[in-house]
Amino acid sequence: MLTFVTFVFQHKLMSGISVVIITLNEERNIARCIQSVKGLANEVLVVDSHSTDRTCQIAESMGARVITHEWQGYTATKNFANSQAQFDHILSLDADEALSDTLRNSILAVKETWPADGYSMNRLTNYCGHWIKHCGWYPDRKLRLFSKTKASWIGDKIHESIALDNEAKVLHISGDILHYSYYSLAEHIYQAERFTDLTALEAYQASKNASSL
Repeated sequence: MLTFVTFVFQHKLMSGISVVIITLNEERNIARCIQSVKGLANEVLVVDSHSTDRTCQIAESMGARVITHEWQGYTATKNFANSQAQFDHILSLDADEALSDTLRNSILAVKETWPADGYSMNRLTNYCGHWIKHCGWYPDRKLRLFSKTKASWIGDKIHESIALDNEAKVLHISGDILHYSYYSLAEHIYQAERFTDLTALEAYQASKNASSL
């Protein structure tokens, strides 16, 4: 027989949100990310891949649960993080992202009844101190809130995305993920070179020839 205590516990798991963040040396960004979900998250879970800065200390000081896990690429690491979440619904954020007030209120509203299995939202990027709303950078729609029983990350080491079950219902909600992408042009160049290396590694592991370009 289902006891009242068990019912309340199961209801809490089903209605709560785990905010899941993967990190590596994100001391500059992590506090802003966690602060933006205060009062919304039932759990903030940080899965860190051996940061050498103060990322973990800052996250723990703000109430996050921190797990250290070896880096396996974006897809595998995010799926591992999802498996560690305590609650059925996951809001997946990168450390350099935060919620706008409008998006936070939209998530609080759907949290009351969970009318869908997945929720997409717009992402607004800040590039070198400027919010970019042109050149195809906005609205940059992302599916980041979902039931973990009906979703998983797919892809290789980069270019990961959420795949939902065929019967899953998706709603688009108002507000923006605020993406603080690059603070300088030098950072952008460094990241582009890193992603080029990862793409070449994927091609090699898939027995394809990676061109010098």
